[in-house]
Amino acid sequence: MRLCRYNDNRIGIVRGGAVHDVTAIVDELPAQRYPLALGDPLIARLGTLRPKLEKLADQAKPVPVAAVRLLSPVANPSKIIGTPVNYHAHRLEADKDKEIAVYSPSTRARPIEEQGLFLKAISALVGPAEGVAVRFPDRRTDHEAELGLVIGKRAANVSEAEALDYVAGYAIALDMVVRGSEDRSFRKSIDTYAVLGPWLVTVDEVGDSSKLTFSLKVNGEIRQASNTSLMVMNIPRQIAWASTFYTLLPGDIIMTGTCEGVARVVPGDTMTLEFERIGRMEVPVRGA
Repeated sequence: MRLCRYNDNRIGIVRGGAVHDVTAIVDELPAQRYPLALGDPLIARLGTLRPKLEKLADQAKPVPVAAVRLLSPVANPSKIIGTPVNYHAHRLEADKDKEIAVYSPSTRARPIEEQGLFLKAISALVGPAEGVAVRFPDRRTDHEAELGLVIGKRAANVSEAEALDYVAGYAIALDMVVRGSEDRSFRKSIDTYAVLGPWLVTVDEVGDSSKLTFSLKVNGEIRQASNTSLMVMNIPRQIAWASTFYTLLPGDIIMTGTCEGVARVVPGDTMTLEFERIGRMEVPVRGA
């Protein structure tokens, strides 16, 4: 199943090249009162609501995907987690280009286990149609194409062996960053610097997420191309390790790291990302 959010917060199921409106599913979600519970209530109930979602999709009039404005498929994550320098070739380019990362005290990238995971502000989250707004045009803003995974149920101190049982699905992620000497999370949490889309694809459709080819182009020129099999830290390890520090909640997003080829984008550019068994999305770049 491919779940999207679009236009004025409509919810849809994507089949082929069409969106089927299933927004009525929100009537099945429990009413919330202040203080609101953390996590995304739709993602938390995705498994049990799937038959109803499919039925609503069967009854809906299809609308071409190209005719809708795609938002982030996850509306309410409690956190966005990032995995730094998680492809060997990206680590090598980071060692050569000191604008990519600032290392201390060493002049070379430290292993992920030494750096730790990092957080991006949830206020940075947007969908592909919303695009990226370059906040500091005098500084370098880079694209980082990544596989995004979405947690489906509460996870704390889970093992690597069971980690994938907690995944609701996958999406294409863009971990945008402004280069500089400030803390990584600070520079990666600018508004619009966390892009997720074009939809969430459930685990059963993606299959083995450890062997997915992906690419990113800017204005038609290939910038990044790799395969998730080349990760330094695999997906189960990322989930398990993150769950020892944080309780992962439904809707939480892990951006699993980027490959080599990161580079600057400027207003007027268009980024096109493709992930095997997930899809394709275009993300415009504009001024803030």
